[in-house]
Amino acid sequence: MSDWWAYLEEQTRHEVDADVLRDRRLSAVKSVWEALRPLGVGLHEAELVVHARYEALGDRVRYTPPDPLDLPSLAARVAALPGHVAAVEAVWDGDTVHGWFVDLVAVLDAPEGESRLATVYYRSEGPPPDVAAAEAGRALASHLQVPFHFASPDVPDDHAPRWRDGQLGTASRTHENEQISSG
Repeated sequence: MSDWWAYLEEQTRHEVDADVLRDRRLSAVKSVWEALRPLGVGLHEAELVVHARYEALGDRVRYTPPDPLDLPSLAARVAALPGHVAAVEAVWDGDTVHGWFVDLVAVLDAPEGESRLATVYYRSEGPPPDVAAAEAGRALASHLQVPFHFASPDVPDDHAPRWRDGQLGTASRTHENEQISSG
């Protein structure tokens, strides 16, 4: 266990353990970091303290179940959205806690925007997140009869072009071609 644990006040230790037991990792890291920052502890060290608490509390941790990726669950989430779905998209993202993961997103056109349907993390069991998200996304897109887009299915890239970027590019090129034709 991290030596920094001993520097935390008893109340902070209880709060951190309560967060860990509920699998609220980010909240636990924030509590440790804020309490130990005056001592020069950085974010990475705070994450190590929390990781040690996960190991110490072991089987008592109530891990958050993964988001469902089955078609009925995803279709129910889509049905609850406020608008029309124009496309389904898989998008890489990452953080220091989970590493790389894939968000499955419904791209809306009226009202314009997007809504996260599921986040797919690496799990010791099951397929990698890119494979699982692509499979679920294709099935949902087919069910909704809309396009599925995954700009970087094989390599994590959180700067890969988004579906709407391609649509805007197509609209711009079409507009440019119309101007050239009529010019």
